[in-house]
Amino acid sequence: MNILYHVPLSPFCRKVRLSLAEKKIEVQLVEERYWELDADFLRRNPAGKVPILKVDGNIFTESSAICEYLEDKYPEPSLLPKDVETRFEVRRLVSWFDDKFHHEVTVNLLYERVNRKIHGSGYPISANVKAGAKAIKFHLDYLAWLLDNRRWLAGDAMSLADFAAAAHLSSLDYICDVDWNRSSAVKDWYATLKSRPAFRSILADNVPGFPQPNHYSNLDF
Repeated sequence: MNILYHVPLSPFCRKVRLSLAEKKIEVQLVEERYWELDADFLRRNPAGKVPILKVDGNIFTESSAICEYLEDKYPEPSLLPKDVETRFEVRRLVSWFDDKFHHEVTVNLLYERVNRKIHGSGYPISANVKAGAKAIKFHLDYLAWLLDNRRWLAGDAMSLADFAAAAHLSSLDYICDVDWNRSSAVKDWYATLKSRPAFRSILADNVPGFPQPNHYSNLDF
């Protein structure tokens, strides 16, 4: 059995989960308390990070590298376009969300509101939360601009770029930190992704101490 060691609200884990589900690759989900730095966990990944994918006895780490591996081994349905320029744009946007969006928004909102409580590392730092709430407006506007010119974030076809963005936004949506009324184009794009079968596992997540909001799994939110 394939195993994905993960954390439910981690956008990096969610990106891999979406890729696996879209390609209909069955995995057993095992929650990992990575912050405890358990010896078995560190043997699986000395970097001390999730996700960790175990396939055919092999261990794979780093979310983008895992997604590229899945694309190489299971090329259909494709999440990376054949066209070189569009393929570059997909990778650029994946990097945008996993780097810029992550540090400006996810760290300041999700990690402050959720991770601090789960890890027992104190209360949210209000300045960080305010910075994240301000930054997400810019990123939502950037998404709206992309979607004004394209059917999907990177072009005419859904790609890993859409999954990377949706992974971060779905985690933030779980804690009600996304203003979906800011852009009808972004809301419609997310609703389309949310209705895909690949999203079902994501929408079923429930984190102890953080009840799932009513709209979170509603496909007509």
